[in-house]
Amino acid sequence: MIVTKAHEEIINFIAAANPEQVIAFRPSETANRRFEDLIAKEKEIGLTSEEKSELEQYLVLEHLMRMAKARAYQLLNAA
Repeated sequence: MIVTKAHEEIINFIAAANPEQVIAFRPSETANRRFEDLIAKEKEIGLTSEEKSELEQYLVLEHLMRMAKARAYQLLNAA
């Protein structure tokens, strides 16, 4: 995924809002289970176009949160 200026702005906003909470954030069991189900189904029988889109969105959100967590660590270490 290419990180654009818009991505950077969102990542910075999320990370600065409350760095400790950003670092501690974990998706719910329901969200994790759905993500794992989609990956398993993709490997086994393939996904519908709607499921592919849903999986792509999970991947984008995961990437943004990883970037926000990295930025939150930077903010905490700089303080």
